[in-house]
Amino acid sequence: MRAIDLSNTTWRKSSYSNSDGGNCLEVAPVLSSLVPVRDSKDPSRGALLFEAAAWTAFVAGVRR
Repeated sequence: MRAIDLSNTTWRKSSYSNSDGGNCLEVAPVLSSLVPVRDSKDPSRGALLFEAAAWTAFVAGVRR
């Protein structure tokens, strides 16, 4: 498995996040085939990588 360098990535916080320190996700839609997702409260723990199609299906399911 190859390593993916996300050190210069611009992360976007979920629009449902607020400033009171609640549970927040950040995504970085910078890769065409993978979507990195991390915990905004502890970004040093790294990111999970989801296939783009799986992430799109997850988001669609949450919206429904």
